[in-house]
Amino acid sequence: MNKNIFVACDTKNLKKVKKIIKETQTKKLKIGYKFGLEFILSKNGRTFISKLKNKIIFCDSKMMDIPNTMKSAVNALKDLRINYLTVHISSGLEALRAVKKVSGKIKIVGVTILTSLDNKNLKEIGYTKSVKNLVLHQAKLAKKARLDALVCGPNEVKYVRKIFKKEIITPGVRFNKNTQDQKRTMHPSKIKSDWLVVGRAITQQGNIKNNLNKLINSLK
Repeated sequence: MNKNIFVACDTKNLKKVKKIIKETQTKKLKIGYKFGLEFILSKNGRTFISKLKNKIIFCDSKMMDIPNTMKSAVNALKDLRINYLTVHISSGLEALRAVKKVSGKIKIVGVTILTSLDNKNLKEIGYTKSVKNLVLHQAKLAKKARLDALVCGPNEVKYVRKIFKKEIITPGVRFNKNTQDQKRTMHPSKIKSDWLVVGRAITQQGNIKNNLNKLINSLK
């Protein structure tokens, strides 16, 4: 059973975030909370995160900029006492190393190819590698930069494992064929990563507690 779940709080509504946190308390598995740009950049988001106590906090900022700007941004977030922070591996080895150097207790998470992209999308952008081959290439960079964790799609986990030996975090969790804006998805029972990231499947369809229990039961 995969016992580590990040619940994505993808909203700027404080009331809803509080409800999500309250209704996902369980002793059956380890729960963390992922806050993306929508919440972090909202009027009260940063203040709310700064006051959270005894929670595993995943700041999904997906930084991608020049090394000095990324390093300064990490330093600017340290007062939030976050546990995990995402940066795009595509920002380059120098930037990744700069971020890792100043990260302190924050675990730096390298983001590979977004699960909303497939081979066709990569070709449109200008990449010549397939999703699989590009993710493997990026996993090698993450290892070289000594990052603490890596985000990849569910289909790439078994290949990434051979290269990157630290924590692997996987979005694209779906219980059915309704993939929404994701291209690379998988049922949670088939994903072999250290952490699953689950948002809409728990928080936006029906009862949050029931959805969480459904997820827990699917992992047994």
